[in-house]
Amino acid sequence: MLKTPYYLIDKQKLLRNLEIIRTVREQSGAKALLALKCFATWSVFDLMQEYMDGTTSSSLFELKLGRQKFAGETHAYSVAWADDEIDEMVENCDKIIFNTIGQLQRYAAATEGKIRGLRVNPQVSSSEFIIADPARPFSRLGEWDASKIEAVIEQISGFMFHNNCENSDFALFDQMLNTIEERFGHLLHKVSWVSLGGGIHFTGEGYPLDKFCARLKQFSEQYGVQVYLEPGEAVITMSSSLEVTVLDTLFNGKNLAVVDSSIEAHMLDLLIYRQDAKMAPCDGEHRYMVCGKSCLAGDIFGEFNFDRPLAIGDRLSFIDAAGYTMVKKNWFNGVKMPAIAVRQLDGSVEVVREFTFNDYLSSLS
Repeated sequence: MLKTPYYLIDKQKLLRNLEIIRTVREQSGAKALLALKCFATWSVFDLMQEYMDGTTSSSLFELKLGRQKFAGETHAYSVAWADDEIDEMVENCDKIIFNTIGQLQRYAAATEGKIRGLRVNPQVSSSEFIIADPARPFSRLGEWDASKIEAVIEQISGFMFHNNCENSDFALFDQMLNTIEERFGHLLHKVSWVSLGGGIHFTGEGYPLDKFCARLKQFSEQYGVQVYLEPGEAVITMSSSLEVTVLDTLFNGKNLAVVDSSIEAHMLDLLIYRQDAKMAPCDGEHRYMVCGKSCLAGDIFGEFNFDRPLAIGDRLSFIDAAGYTMVKKNWFNGVKMPAIAVRQLDGSVEVVREFTFNDYLSSLS
């Protein structure tokens, strides 16, 4: 057995999502780019790039990772580019998506000859969390004034709309796409490609793929554009786990179990959004609050049911642990980072990365 903690990426489970993505690409004509902000573990890019068209980024480092490790197109986006990043950005990308007209104009000369696009904020979104809502009041994410966008339309050839967030409701997706068409339809006819961003949970159980594909194809044909999707969570949902070991148990009004991991250090997104980790099965008679080993009082994975009392040395597995975990892991408290392991298609498990004290040391100065 591998030493915990470690993230375990299962290629067979990953393959299920990738085959759905292939179906969507074939039926809709849309292209699919991996959103590296969600998942960037390049040890499994060999499989992913067979089913996808490239990557999209949120920074120069993500852009360079996509260029070096993933076949296909490389799209460059950043909320704001710095002067000293532009040359490398241009060198490593196929398309540039500027967040604002100001950035587009500032770097017009430096990006001359490159395929350029602009992020557009339709001022509607599916997010239930203000921290993740791109259409929140006073949002800095994209341009919203159609008249200002039209004034620079000759400088770009595409748009990016990213307003979905964990949206598993096709009707809501369709409704928001209708809003985009109502507000910007006259401009959509003037570009050749449109990215609809990520956050569309079309690989989820029961999602109406036929309707989704038909809607994407209709949109593409109506405006004469190549549609891009930027799935992140949809690519890796339910493909990975975080494997941990119980280090201690105690009772303080509730049964508590402390494990050799930390939600703040290893599953930070859940802490930010005040969500519990997932475990299955979770239907026994013995209920425990599973806690991390950091000194943060709220370092809690959640409450789970087990079929027997937990004991020191028991192994636990948190499922659906790929998205926004490995890209956000950190050295809080100096807690050892989980290794990264991959279960290959033949069933063998390979440890592809381990982290040591020297990694901790080199992250500081």
